[in-house]
Parts: sequence; structure tokens; C-alpha cells
Amino acid sequence: MRIEQTAFIQYRSTAMERESRKISWTLWAGVALLLATLILPMLLAQLKIRTSIGAPLEVYGNVANFTLTNQNGRPIELTNLLGRVWVADIIFTRCPGPCLKMSRQMKDLEMALAPRSDSRLVTLTTDPDYDTAPVLKAYAQRFDANTSRWMFLTGSKKEIAKLAVDSLKLTALEKKPEERESATDLFIHSTIFVLVDRQARLRGVFDTTGEGVDPVEVKGKILAGIRRLERER
Repeated sequence: MRIEQTAFIQYRSTAMERESRKISWTLWAGVALLLATLILPMLLAQLKIRTSIGAPLEVYGNVANFTLTNQNGRPIELTNLLGRVWVADIIFTRCPGPCLKMSRQMKDLEMALAPRSDSRLVTLTTDPDYDTAPVLKAYAQRFDANTSRWMFLTGSKKEIAKLAVDSLKLTALEKKPEERESATDLFIHSTIFVLVDRQARLRGVFDTTGEGVDPVEVKGKILAGIRRLERER
């Protein structure tokens, strides 16, 4: 009788051990399945983001320090933009040509920026003798610019050239009087938008008014570039 009881106890112990292992493996399998269910969508989302971002943007050069004045008469230096992505262009408020179109495009960018974005928009003048801070402030109001995001800069011709031409590769040339078609036909200047990263490096150049250019497509490319650089650290 004792032998039979011992055998039964051993059998029961073995069966319980097997059942315990079975339950343990079932639990671990369930945990693994749960983790896979949670992690896989995250991995796929990251892959989708990386695919949509594309290859890193090329570095074209560094932006040197500058000192200019914004539409409120406040001094602005490179340090005010460090740590932020920014888009820049150059216009003059008396421009009879593409400047109004460029400023409307910049306004479209301002409205399209994500609410949480800390990126900035920067418009330089190539006509600082006329485009003083009050003139630029009136110009900003004309486009209902959110000047906490979109700043308008003036200053000495030397400082403007230092930033616009030397660092941002924007062209700005004063026309000779005999070449002017009207009293306000004063300058030849770039109609491109340029993109600068958080480390003050020039990372993108976008044609905005060239023949066959689709403004909607250009805006999409600039916004994609902004998002790409905002993710960089």
C-alpha cells in the first residue's frame, strides 16, 4: 500500500510539474505576443517616418554671426536663432516684381507650420535705406504676419550682405539708374527660399517663382525639410 501511495505521489508531483511548465510557457508566450503586438506598430511607424523623411539634407555651409534689427527696432543676432530651424528670403517693400508673391508664399508657410513647431521665418530687406523698422512693421501687418514666428530684418548694407550673400547665398544687386524700368525697379535679388538648421548650417535651397514652379509643391518640400531638420539633434 505504501509503495502504491509513493508511486502515486511521485506521479502526481511529475504531472503537476509538467502542468506548471505548461502554464509557465503559456504565460511567457502570451507576454511575448503582447509585447510583439505593442512594439511592432511602433517599429513600423518609425520605419514609415524614416522612409518618408528620406536621406539627410546636404550641408552647404555655415551661417556666420550677424547683427541686424527687426521690425520692432530690436537687435537680432545669430544667437537668437540658434537651436531653431529657420527659412529665409530677401525682398524689398517697394518691389514691383516678385516680392509680393514671395511674401504671400512665406505667409502660407507660416500658416502651415505645426502649432508645436519652434521654427522661424526670416525676411531680409535688400533696401535698408528705405526699409526701416517702421516700414517693415507696416509691411508685416500687410500680410498679417505672426511676428513671434516671422521676423523682418533690416540694418546696414554691410551686415545684410554678410548674412544674405556670404552666408545664405542669396543674390542682391542694386541696378544702375539707366537699367531701371521704373522708379521702384531698384534691385535684382534672389527669389529662392533657403533652409537653415538648428546649428546654423545652410541645408536647403528652394526655387519659388521660376518658370513651371508649383507653389504648392514647393511649400510641401520646404515643410518636409523643416520637419526633417526639427527631428535632427
